[in-house]
Amino acid sequence: AAINFLERLCLTWMFFFMMCVAERTYKQRFLFAKLFSHITSARKARKYEIPHFRLKKVENIKIWLSLRSYLKRRGPQRSVDVVVSSIFLLALSIAFICCAQVLKGHKTFLNAAYNWEFLIWEAALLLFLLRLASLGSETNKKYSNISILLTEQINLYLKMEKKPNKKEQLSLVNNVLKLSTKLLKELDSPFRLYGLTMNPLIYNITRVVILSAVSGVISDLLGFNIRV
Repeated sequence: AAINFLERLCLTWMFFFMMCVAERTYKQRFLFAKLFSHITSARKARKYEIPHFRLKKVENIKIWLSLRSYLKRRGPQRSVDVVVSSIFLLALSIAFICCAQVLKGHKTFLNAAYNWEFLIWEAALLLFLLRLASLGSETNKKYSNISILLTEQINLYLKMEKKPNKKEQLSLVNNVLKLSTKLLKELDSPFRLYGLTMNPLIYNITRVVILSAVSGVISDLLGFNIRV
């Protein structure tokens, strides 16, 4: 019993240590995204002591897009995605096991000690997933903030009225900003769950398993068949 307890304790510590590393990485990504969103604002750039430049030249737009791409790829990517995917799949598996146990006998579900252990693990994993989902969502919002490009387009239109002799040059910059806006919209992957890794296979497994299990539990508790 003592060896079993020590093994569980070590495995639990290792797993939660990896989750803390993943959360730290997500916090760093959010910090980089936050500072990146302040580059084009003179007041915020001066407040956070970071470089400032406006997107009024094609060269500046190139630098802005390159910096955005570099910051999104900075730091560990694949290893953190593997950890987050493992957390998600483990939480999904535990949820499926709990649903199966409830279907087997919901009146005696809480009588078994291992069911309480499953519930504690599920609650801990869900808290981490919610934290990572919140950080990933805020990070994506910072990088996908199209209002920055729209604001620069408005500033260009105002400059065209004040400086008609530079209308051709400003029109070129405006066209590049429009293309950049379309590019940022196209770069958003359809299989992203608030910044968490969500490939098509995991998405389909989640949809089938979770909906089937929830449908079975609701049908068992309410006493009639429900198809979700």
